[in-house]
Amino acid sequence: MLWRLAADALLLFHLLFILFAVAGGLLALRYRKLVWLHLPAVIWASLVMLNGWICPLTPLEVSLRQQAGDVGYSGSFIAHYLLPLIYPPGLTRGVQILLGGTVAALNIGIYSWLWAHRKHR
Repeated sequence: MLWRLAADALLLFHLLFILFAVAGGLLALRYRKLVWLHLPAVIWASLVMLNGWICPLTPLEVSLRQQAGDVGYSGSFIAHYLLPLIYPPGLTRGVQILLGGTVAALNIGIYSWLWAHRKHR
C-alpha cells in the first residue's frame, strides 16, 4: 500500500511539474520571483521532449508500482485519470518534438513579453 501511495504521489508531482513547465510562465507574469524556478523547469522539459529522453521520474514511478506488486499503471484513481495526460497514446518522436517546441515557444513568448514590459528600477 505504501509503495502504491508513493507511486501515485510521484505521478501527481510529475503532472504538476509538466503543467508548471508548460504554463508556469503565466505565473511568472504575476510572481516575478518564480522566473528563477520556472526557467530551469521549462528548459529541462523542452530538452527531454526535443531529445527524446526519458524523464527520470518515469522509471521511478514504474519501480514503485512494481514494488507495490502492480503491473503497469492500473488500479488507482490517479493512475487511471492522470497517466493518459502524462503519457498520451500515440506519442511518437514527431509529436514529442512538436510538444517540446511548443513548450519552448510558448514560454519564450511569455518571457519576451515580460522582458519588454519589465519595470525599470
